[in-house]
Amino acid sequence: MRSKRKRYHVYVVELSNEVLRIARFIRCNPNYLPGKPCVYVGMTGLDPDVRFDKHKAGIQANSYVQKFGLHLMPELYELYNPLTYEDATSLEVELGIDLRAGGFGVWQA
Repeated sequence: MRSKRKRYHVYVVELSNEVLRIARFIRCNPNYLPGKPCVYVGMTGLDPDVRFDKHKAGIQANSYVQKFGLHLMPELYELYNPLTYEDATSLEVELGIDLRAGGFGVWQA
């Protein structure tokens, strides 16, 4: 059983618009509104800054974050953290859905 301690985090990374050249990304974001950010939404048991650095270094990295990740967007997630594992797992999905509904280009692992 997972701990109920609040030690997990959701995080959002802004991706370069170069990701819009990837057909798979475009297919997953049919309602993307030009001009809105493209982002990666994830969850981690690490500090989001540390997790972002690991992505960029190629350590357990999402390829989109490694290639196109610009910076964290704490204004989109800080108010939620820290979370239990269960809450972080749910919020990661919900946040991605909400951002996509707002016209963002969203990728989730």
